[in-house]
Amino acid sequence: MSTRSAEAELASPTGPTETSLSVGTGRPAARRVSLSLVSLAALLLLLVLMAVHISQGTATVGVHTLWRAFTALWPGSDDGQTQADAVLVASRLPRLAAGLVVGCGLGAAGAALQSVSRNVLASPDTLAVDAGAYLAVVTVAAFGITLPPLMAGSTALVGGLLAAGVVLGLGRAGAGPTRLVLAGSALTLGLSGLTQMFLLLRAQQTTGLYAWGNGSLAQIGMQTIDRLAPIALLALAGLVVLGRRLDILALGDDGAAVVGVSPRLTRVMAVVLAVALSAVSVTIAGPIGFVGLCAPAIVRLAGARIPGLLRHRAFVPASAVAGVLVVLGADVLLRALFGAQAGAAVPTGIVTSFFGAVVLVALAYRSYDTGDAGPSVAFARLRSRRAFVVTLVALTTALVAAVVASTLLGDAPLLLGDVGNWLTGRSGRFVSFVLDSRVPRIAAAVLAGAALATAGTVVQAVSRNPLAEPGILGVVGGAGVGAVVTLTVVPLASFWVVGGSALAGATAAAVLVFGLAARRGLEQNRLVLIGIGVSAGAAALVSLLIVLTDPFNGTKALTWLSGSTYGRTFPETLPVLVALAVALPVLGARRRELDLIGLDADTPRLLGIRLGTARLGLLAIAVVLTAAAVAAVGVIGFVGLVAPHAARALVGQRHGRVLPVAALLGSLLVVVADTVGRTVIAPAQIPVGVVTAVIGAPYFAWLLWRSKGNR
Repeated sequence: MSTRSAEAELASPTGPTETSLSVGTGRPAARRVSLSLVSLAALLLLLVLMAVHISQGTATVGVHTLWRAFTALWPGSDDGQTQADAVLVASRLPRLAAGLVVGCGLGAAGAALQSVSRNVLASPDTLAVDAGAYLAVVTVAAFGITLPPLMAGSTALVGGLLAAGVVLGLGRAGAGPTRLVLAGSALTLGLSGLTQMFLLLRAQQTTGLYAWGNGSLAQIGMQTIDRLAPIALLALAGLVVLGRRLDILALGDDGAAVVGVSPRLTRVMAVVLAVALSAVSVTIAGPIGFVGLCAPAIVRLAGARIPGLLRHRAFVPASAVAGVLVVLGADVLLRALFGAQAGAAVPTGIVTSFFGAVVLVALAYRSYDTGDAGPSVAFARLRSRRAFVVTLVALTTALVAAVVASTLLGDAPLLLGDVGNWLTGRSGRFVSFVLDSRVPRIAAAVLAGAALATAGTVVQAVSRNPLAEPGILGVVGGAGVGAVVTLTVVPLASFWVVGGSALAGATAAAVLVFGLAARRGLEQNRLVLIGIGVSAGAAALVSLLIVLTDPFNGTKALTWLSGSTYGRTFPETLPVLVALAVALPVLGARRRELDLIGLDADTPRLLGIRLGTARLGLLAIAVVLTAAAVAAVGVIGFVGLVAPHAARALVGQRHGRVLPVAALLGSLLVVVADTVGRTVIAPAQIPVGVVTAVIGAPYFAWLLWRSKGNR
């Protein structure tokens, strides 16, 4: 390696193996800007933003009031303090201090994690660090344990370290940024499912933690910040000290070992310090999304014209400052758009999550090579026709048994004789009431599971990515936005209006995702990354709508988003039945196209198949199936991923066999999840979407680990 190339690689915070998802402009940096000049400009911008931030509120704050508030922070300075001064000291200054600590911590943590993983998409969000820390804090609170700030921060640190270890282990099993993001997204969804279970089961002990889970800078006093800010400063200083080691590590493990730098020790130290910063941030303000992704991206953009900025001793502090600017800017924008009163209620994390989703989509869209793995759907071994028939019979039997068990079990257990009497019209009032409400929800579970599994099979074939599913590709998120808009704006809207809104939202999301990804022919990894970004943006919009609406409408929307069959009637299952009745025969007739499209991009064209038209038609079917299922039972994750994978493992890759088997597996999974959700804590219920997330996340992680040899 030449000296010139080594210096160039040392200047890159992600090293020589960094993927081309970096956001550099690709132009030669004709004009160089002094690092000191940029630092001065950033400092001035930060001071202006701090002044604007602290001046926002329901009461006007002048310079004299700020001075009195500042002097009131010192012991023995309470004389002459007005009520406005007390509010400023107790609320606005702590909110500003929280923004400074959280932004600094998340920005620096994102920079360190990106350098360690050599992946510009790494951040506390994509590595599930925030989700692990949040789950740890909620778990402790769910058991009625109240911890002081330092102990709460330590608990969050343990949760974040465990999550980061799992995701980095799965991500390093293969190459490319997509695996890391998929692993983090899957683990985040699973951990979020566990968190939601605790919030539902221990509602009294976890009061207020749901809103806090969206990331809020609102503080009462400086007690928590006073105790945790020194830890954040020490961790930040540790990352700066490690800067030279991280520069050398960017050359590669062999190059680092030659000059006496231990790659493993350096990574461990950097990850621990980064997770410590994230844990402090979560303890103070909850999980504020995507700051760790956006801040280093901003610095990297500026680094193209600023010599030395991308060396870690400048890159880490610069990312910390950029993180503060992102957090405070989001908070200022929030209160400017919605007013001081509403701005105090809306979590800051909603704005940063939406902004981060846009950045993620831009990173994926601008990429030149995301490491397309080529044909990967048709990976299963060929199976005999006998194996297919045996599997079909076994799954049909299992589904019938699950439906019978689901009919009999619940908060009011029944006998088969009761069901027989109900079918013949001879049951009593109580049995009739129970079965009249129980059987339609079982039908909804069967149909929705089949629809989601079928849609997932189609999406995986069209995208040629076995890790894709409607939820990951943004279709479910778009349907959720459409439905929640209707539920919050028109509370008395009928089921059919909500279903139509879900279809419109799913269609809009599909058009956006596939339109952007089609820039290079729906390349696999770009499609997944853009879909994840759109899903994150949709989730931020949904959270905003729920926070801004009244509690009654918000509760309805949250129940729907959790994925539940509660209260379903037979007419409400009709759209899903019609969608399946139309889609399955059409897909069966086009099974050969699905087989060929799943192979590669050239074979279908050689055989006379119009690839663009075929993909568009098949994806339209997947969108309709997904929207119908989401409208019927809400958001249920992982069914469209788990069922097609298991089907291919059982019967091979031919879609004529995969489609019916996947549909049966999807129905079986949702029926079992629904039964578990309404029996394990009867008469209370766990939403079926939470149960499928808890089941599906480990399976998804296993798929990533299992496919390490194929990447």
